[in-house]
Amino acid sequence: MVGAGGRLTDWVSLGVLASSVPRDAVDDAVAVTGKQARRRDGKLPPHVVVYLVMALALFADDDYEEAAARLTGTLASWGCWDEAWEVPTSGGITQARQRLGSEPMRELFAQVAVPVADQLTQGAFLGRWRLMSIDGFEWDAPDTRENAAAFGFSGAGPDDPGRAAFPKARVVTVSECASHAVADAAIGAVAGKGAGEQSLARELYPRLEEDWLLIADRHFYNWADWWVKADLPLPVLDLLPDGSYSSVLVNPKARGKARQQLIDAARAGKDLGEDQARYVRVIEYEVPDRDGDGKGEVIALITTITEMTAAPGPLLAQAYHQRWEHETGNAQLKTHLRGPGRVLRSKSPDMVRQEIYGYLLTHYAISALICRAATEADIDPDRVKFKRTVRIIRRQAAGPAAFPP
Repeated sequence: MVGAGGRLTDWVSLGVLASSVPRDAVDDAVAVTGKQARRRDGKLPPHVVVYLVMALALFADDDYEEAAARLTGTLASWGCWDEAWEVPTSGGITQARQRLGSEPMRELFAQVAVPVADQLTQGAFLGRWRLMSIDGFEWDAPDTRENAAAFGFSGAGPDDPGRAAFPKARVVTVSECASHAVADAAIGAVAGKGAGEQSLARELYPRLEEDWLLIADRHFYNWADWWVKADLPLPVLDLLPDGSYSSVLVNPKARGKARQQLIDAARAGKDLGEDQARYVRVIEYEVPDRDGDGKGEVIALITTITEMTAAPGPLLAQAYHQRWEHETGNAQLKTHLRGPGRVLRSKSPDMVRQEIYGYLLTHYAISALICRAATEADIDPDRVKFKRTVRIIRRQAAGPAAFPP
């Protein structure tokens, strides 16, 4: 339904964000974090600044004032621009962002970011499990003293010729394989204690849903989180008809006789304490010429789904390769939305975090739109080009109604 006087193309661009990041969720996030406007003094209200941060992600090539002009034009066309508000300049936008901070953006993302595929979306489920993946990437931030101290540089040290030119923020995300929609995220440093992907991932694991089948590559494996080391021998307990075999993972601290006793107990089918050992299933399969060198590669896929009938080996092997969809989602964020090689705008750590959440929210809204359209058309969401979709949205957003009031 299009209101009187509105153009269909205007409403298309409006719906991209309005349906996924609604105004009431923005107001809730602002209130929860205590960032409400204190008085009507002509400054931009917090909810406008939230959408402005998202506009900066959608129009990464534009400067502050151009992105703000698109937003204020939208609000004015809806009759939602208060004459008491200041039309933002570059300096005004910087101050408004600083007043808002990163916490409302983080809270907003936590509220709205959920999986968007349904049972009719192609490639979204394996049986009763929703296919999800976890991975990380790094984002260049401006080389300021504050950013360098908070995030650090990739490389061994300040005199290392291989050290990165910019400080880097590390982002680890859990995303839906079918839609590429990011459902959770943690932001941290690339240097210092607790700066690795595994450390950030531990912030996300407690928030996983029971019906998610989380897929990860070998870099996330460790006993504390995934009960496995990449080079740990996997004793064969029982060969299964689907080509997989049951095995047991043993705590690396158990060695020698203690380790063998746990393996013997597993072969006897005894109950194992999860702090010492855990039953798993292993699916081994070969990918021919994966690296283009004429040789095949054997992949050992380890799963805690021990019942063969719940998820047969061939289906699990096929599902594992959905993990590469996460790489596609990362490319959408870093290349198609932000732009290749582009450094973030923000010169302070809190603003870097705010800006990243703006990108995550905008990417989420676009991914949700693509998934809904693909599901309605009964096609795989991969067939809808993200880059082309962004171009259409930007083109329509050049007119009014790009963002909800």
